[in-house]
Amino acid sequence: MSLTQELIELIRNKPVSDRDLRHAALFTLDAIACAYAGSRTGVGGVLRSWASSSDMDSKRKALLMGALTHITETDDLHRASVTHPGCVVVPAVLALGAKLGADAPRMLHAILHGFEAMCRVGAAVGPAHYRVWHNTATCGPFGSAMAAASLLELSADQAVNALGNAGTQSSGFWQFMETGAMSKHLHAGRACESGMLAAELAAHGFSGSPEILEGRKGFFTAMCNDPEPVCILEEPDAAWQLCLTSIKPWPSCRHTHPIIDCALEIHQMLDGDRVKEIEIRTYQAALDVCDYPMPETEYQAKFSLYHTAAIAVLDGEVGLNSFDDAARQRSEQLRRQTSVTIADPYASNYPASWGAEVTARTESGASLRISRKDCKGDPELALDNDEMRIKAMGLLQYGGLDESQARQLCKQVLAMPETAGGSSLFSDFIDHLDIG
Repeated sequence: MSLTQELIELIRNKPVSDRDLRHAALFTLDAIACAYAGSRTGVGGVLRSWASSSDMDSKRKALLMGALTHITETDDLHRASVTHPGCVVVPAVLALGAKLGADAPRMLHAILHGFEAMCRVGAAVGPAHYRVWHNTATCGPFGSAMAAASLLELSADQAVNALGNAGTQSSGFWQFMETGAMSKHLHAGRACESGMLAAELAAHGFSGSPEILEGRKGFFTAMCNDPEPVCILEEPDAAWQLCLTSIKPWPSCRHTHPIIDCALEIHQMLDGDRVKEIEIRTYQAALDVCDYPMPETEYQAKFSLYHTAAIAVLDGEVGLNSFDDAARQRSEQLRRQTSVTIADPYASNYPASWGAEVTARTESGASLRISRKDCKGDPELALDNDEMRIKAMGLLQYGGLDESQARQLCKQVLAMPETAGGSSLFSDFIDHLDIG
């Protein structure tokens, strides 16, 4: 059997509990809320303008929702694979589920399947892949294809074809970060669309390589210098990968979050004292992606270890407006006095744990040091249901819903495990965008 065949068998034989479905509903709510918020950003306006001038079938609408979900940097993060599964899998399932008239529990099963495929492939690509390739973009098509295969009830052979054609569409480079270009959001949208296309073609008999992962001219050979294929199939009886995925409490790159967590605690300890210098100890991947001591754009600020540490220390909070021109000006002086080094245990613990240590030296001579092995929103420190609702309510209202509408949407999504009929969530979202 090929790795793809074994992966499909693993996923389809994995039992699903009521608790798993409730978890899937929480992640669905998170993705939908992120999409609403993303639709009201500047980049969201560009995407909506494109959508208004284009012919939009279900796959293109899913592309749009996937791209919008990824804009505010508030979407989920799976640590072992360094992927954002929700922005790829959830829009694909909602769009195709609406087209097929699938009931809500069936869609939640598909979301679990999609997360599993995307995260297991992502965990296998090896650390070198992430230095050039954006894992969400390259591994995402496997997730959306597996989710779509579930909804379409593809046979095992058809599902192999779906994942084979998903993998051959993998793409997405980090080069966009050099100028703060908008490509990252296209990565999520196209990964979503590509997997849907691959699965729908497979349903019509369109073949794909069964050895797309391990073949001598396949995914690992072409795009991975140090792949770890064993990760595809290891621990088949572990919890669903969705249940091992983190939820972001702050709207910035997840690599900045342990630093924000530490810096916010330091802010509470200051008691009027002023910080004059910050030292950060972290792991290599965080510096590879977030080494922007002088961010020139809002998006670069979301990927700046220096800015996020400084603004959290200065303001004691991090929100959607913590990265604009005014915030970057406010953090500039302290950013210049912020240093980053790679150090254990954070370097050796990554990617199992995304930790960091922040030391702040104050004008009074105090040295305040806080460390995190894990950070808020990780499965070890998960947001509870109330915190999830608060996060979702804020994003939904930022996205243009009033409080009553946002509350009703939250209730509707969280009731999905017990909802027998189909879902209007996708059509409601597209109607909200008013794209003509």
